[in-house]
Amino acid sequence: MTALPEALRSFSASRILVTGGAGFIGSHLCERLLADGEEVLCVDNYYTGRRQNIAHLLGRHGFETLRHDVTLPLYVEIDQIYNLACPASPVHYQFDPVQTLKTSVHGAINMLGLAKRTRARIFQASTSEVYGDPIVHPQPETYWGNVNPIGTRACYDEGKRAAEALFFDYHRQHRVVIKVARIFNTYGPRMHPNDGRVVSNFIVQALQDLPITIYGDGSQTRSFCYVTDLVDAITRLMATADDISGPINLGNPREFSMLELAEMVIALTGSRSRLEFRPLPPDDPRQRKPDITRARALLDWQPKVELADGLGETISYFRHCLGLPAIRIAV
Repeated sequence: MTALPEALRSFSASRILVTGGAGFIGSHLCERLLADGEEVLCVDNYYTGRRQNIAHLLGRHGFETLRHDVTLPLYVEIDQIYNLACPASPVHYQFDPVQTLKTSVHGAINMLGLAKRTRARIFQASTSEVYGDPIVHPQPETYWGNVNPIGTRACYDEGKRAAEALFFDYHRQHRVVIKVARIFNTYGPRMHPNDGRVVSNFIVQALQDLPITIYGDGSQTRSFCYVTDLVDAITRLMATADDISGPINLGNPREFSMLELAEMVIALTGSRSRLEFRPLPPDDPRQRKPDITRARALLDWQPKVELADGLGETISYFRHCLGLPAIRIAV
């Protein structure tokens, strides 16, 4: 008997494009989609994404990679698109702010054009940064934000706000099925050790007994969502009915000050690090906490991983990255 072509054998799987697929969140999403039996095309220009994040997926059935910059058009046949392509840490997005804006805006236009042509549903990884330095706390999706449009963070903040506008205009004008999530601080294995984000900074410094740098007086707050919780929420959002477009906040509503986070990291690592205070960068938000009422109602979702547990896994990852022995110290 003649074997069926591969395209017919795998007809039940969706063809899914993940831009930024070699990044921190993107690689975990690719892994989850493959586990769900989908076919995944991972697209990345490797500006901040890393091949080692997806090395364990190479050779897996249904997984392909393509080096490509989303600021350029892409012509593929696809059923779903997850648009995660954009540097997400201040160190990286401020290094080339013009390119950051291009990635958000031109990337959105190109991916929305692809979704329109192929009739694919498309997810946009927006950000809590659209709220800027919020004067409403916690932040619901109805809050329009407090953003400095000409500040050093504007390339990212306003780029993501413009991308949201494009998504909803394509939805209204061209009836593209969109899913927009505003992602709050996410952490976990495969974070870049030098991305400048607070969790990776604190852990890397603590593991090397270096001073832990705290900007301001450490009273500013953030909410930290473990990456597997976030990926679960993203896939749930993509599976909702066509009329559920968002935006939807995705994050952990438990709030911690920078001092509390530093103390927890020191305890978990057994570090001898001391705290070193530095001036607060311009436009750095004083507080950040998601209102996830909408996510609970529409996605039947809320984060499950406690911060100490997630930090433990993340610390183990960074120990490996730094070539240190794997030791877990109880709080």
